[in-house]
Amino acid sequence: MAGCCEHEVQFEGVSDAYKRRLWLVIAINAAMFAVEMGAGQAAQSQALKADALDFLGDALTYGLSLAVIGMSVRVRATAALVKGLSLLAMGAWVLGTTLYRVVYIGVPEAEIMGVIGFLALAANVTSVLLLVAYKDGDANVRSVWLCSRNDAIGNVAVMLAALGVWGSGTGWPDVIVAAAMAALFVNSAVQIIRQARAERRAAVLASQ
Repeated sequence: MAGCCEHEVQFEGVSDAYKRRLWLVIAINAAMFAVEMGAGQAAQSQALKADALDFLGDALTYGLSLAVIGMSVRVRATAALVKGLSLLAMGAWVLGTTLYRVVYIGVPEAEIMGVIGFLALAANVTSVLLLVAYKDGDANVRSVWLCSRNDAIGNVAVMLAALGVWGSGTGWPDVIVAAAMAALFVNSAVQIIRQARAERRAAVLASQ
């Protein structure tokens, strides 16, 4: 019986309250993707576009998280692995487009960046507050928390970029923030992938 207390039981998302909160967060992210991508195009801001892409990725992966709740550990870990790889891909995309902006630099509209950044921050702080109680769950649940946290950090960064663009009159603050956000995507992807792989291995060993 001693062995039953050796591992802390992680929250797996099997909760009606959690599912309701996740649906609400999905709706917030989908709406903000449309708003921020349009604003990013209008303002020619790479940081806004990067953050909008993160909103889209979150909405899609949160849907995947909902779909696998209650399934086996291996299935949930595989879903988390997919989400980690998608974050890695987003990081690569943002890095690539940021390098393009280094070659072809235009000055984004700081005012639009600031206003939309503030709106997105409000949306993401709401999401973070809805999910903070579930931040230490399994890989599937934790990936949701990390994505929401990334969004909030990204919005603060976009607002700082807007201030930098306004103050300097150049697009470099926007480029720098976009690159930093790409690094954040990659860091979170590594965390999710590492935990998901560990859970998959544990599930395989447990089934033997």
